[in-house]
Amino acid sequence: MKKLIPIVSAFLLILFAACTKNPLDPGNTSAHTVANEWWVTFTLNGNDLIGTHVKIATYNTSENKDSIWVDDLQDTWQFKVKAKADYQNLTFSTKDAQNEYYDIQVNLTNGKIIPKGGHSKTGNIADSIYFEANFTDDPTNTYIISGTARTMYAEDDY
Repeated sequence: MKKLIPIVSAFLLILFAACTKNPLDPGNTSAHTVANEWWVTFTLNGNDLIGTHVKIATYNTSENKDSIWVDDLQDTWQFKVKAKADYQNLTFSTKDAQNEYYDIQVNLTNGKIIPKGGHSKTGNIADSIYFEANFTDDPTNTYIISGTARTMYAEDDY
């Protein structure tokens, strides 16, 4: 009986150690450095086309590797496209991407996230975003979409 207790103890110790899980951090995706909600303006030749800031979003794709969704939440041109992202350099772009909201292709160029590169509505330091967009249903114009990260403070929302 005395020999059985150490064997059972060792077996139980191994059993409990084998059942320990290392959970993944559900808050981090590979796109976390470029994913956010943004308050942006939509301009053409320096003219603000909407007259106020609108919310867009950048977020990970289901592949969660080297691409993101760039989604205007149907508040500007109604576009949602996948773009290639460089997470280390905080850049993104796409050529002839199929729009998910209606049948056109979208080109995004010079996409860049600038950490602490802007100020929110009330002056809080926030990341900024900049990219140029061209749509096949208006091929001669290139639109500038730029702004700052949504801080989640109510006083910073537009």
